[in-house]
Amino acid sequence: MGLTSRKRLATLIEESSAEGEHTLRRSLTASNLVLLGIGAIIGAGIFVLTGTAAAQHAGPAIVISFVLAGMGCLFAGLCYAEFASMIPIAGSAYTYGYATLGELVAWIIGWDLILEYLFAASTVAVGWSGYVVAFLHRLGIDLPTSLTTAPFTVEGTHEVVATGAILNVPAMFLVLLLTALLVRGIRESASVNNLIVYVKLAIVLLVIGFGATYVDPANWTPFVPEPTGKPGQFGWNGIAAGAGVIFFAYIGFDAVSTAAQEARNPQRDLPIGILGSLAVCTVLYILMSLVMTGIAPYGELDVPHPVDVAISKAGPALSWLAMLVDIGAIAGLASVVLVMLMGQPRIFFAMSRDGLLPPLFSHVHKRFQTPHVATIITGSVAALIAGLFPIGLLGELVSIGTLFAFVIVCAGVWVLRRRDPDAPRAFKTPMVPLVPLLGIATCGYLMIGLGAATWMRLGIWLLIGFTIYFGYGRRHSRLASEP
Repeated sequence: MGLTSRKRLATLIEESSAEGEHTLRRSLTASNLVLLGIGAIIGAGIFVLTGTAAAQHAGPAIVISFVLAGMGCLFAGLCYAEFASMIPIAGSAYTYGYATLGELVAWIIGWDLILEYLFAASTVAVGWSGYVVAFLHRLGIDLPTSLTTAPFTVEGTHEVVATGAILNVPAMFLVLLLTALLVRGIRESASVNNLIVYVKLAIVLLVIGFGATYVDPANWTPFVPEPTGKPGQFGWNGIAAGAGVIFFAYIGFDAVSTAAQEARNPQRDLPIGILGSLAVCTVLYILMSLVMTGIAPYGELDVPHPVDVAISKAGPALSWLAMLVDIGAIAGLASVVLVMLMGQPRIFFAMSRDGLLPPLFSHVHKRFQTPHVATIITGSVAALIAGLFPIGLLGELVSIGTLFAFVIVCAGVWVLRRRDPDAPRAFKTPMVPLVPLLGIATCGYLMIGLGAATWMRLGIWLLIGFTIYFGYGRRHSRLASEP
């Protein structure tokens, strides 16, 4: 068996229905999965990126940017939905790659997904800490800077320097608290996520509903501002650039697929969870961007809290909403961390069960039926990263890791349609190969735009991964040991 050896679909389907000590509890419904996707997607993007992209790139036409970015995610989402309905087991894009493109590609994407889930959990936890500190300051409570700031920061593009702080304690606290919740059970974790999602959806709808009554249509003129001559600044090029920026506000819907082995009816419910969460979030993003640019001139939204700026333009009548927006942002970021911390252990679980990682990563708690060892390891590492490093060091790595996963999944759907066209598919991606090719082109274009430094860091990360694979995974692979 070589590096391109693939797992048979029959084997994967058999694993998905197997019972035993390595079985996860199936307790998630379609609505749970939709809310998991919304919990992963709606975070800092709707509260921060909308204003930045409008002010720097698209103006009021940020609405069109959201449509374009949503279409790009839709291509990848349709491909994820087909795979999730065919191969309803933990592992997400890692498992899909194993079935279509071989073991080495599966390892690369599994290793790469760590950038999305584990590092994203750390990155968003740091953002959550910043919102909490600001919210407590609004209440007259000031926490010590030395305990709310990372001890390291980045100057320029690569130089790491000390800040004099000790640890970002709030960020570490959030990660460890959510890790304990995930060890306790997926049903309990989903219930907490559902509650958080309801809270932040209610606040987003309040902003849209009350803000719409204060919209001044003059702020939407011109809807597409004239280009300034600088690359990506207004005009139709600015709309495209804005789509690239806000694309990352959609990151997270693929985490739904990592819960495949805990879904009650995965063939039906996983596509609903993936595509349903994408649809809901796209509509909310479009409405929020219309309201924000309608209340405040787009040029004034280039701030860390653009929603607050927009609300302040409405005068004292909406001052009560500012506090709720902060609560919504805090809740939104917490649910993103929860879903990311849920996704990563299940990637480890799948890789360990295939022999590519040590057996301890696939241990399942006898009582809670969760991958508790992988969850504790993931949470501990994520808490350490969140406590030590700033957002800027990790953000673009998260983006390139996610886009790379999308490219692999889109390619995998196309390959498997040609290689095994008669395989059972509860959900079929329409217009193959057009949709997969559009997904590859869209995600590949956005990857190119992330710059040489990010590509270099990705290369270093993959080199570390190859060392582990050829040092351990290749020699312990269950597939390689088969006759």
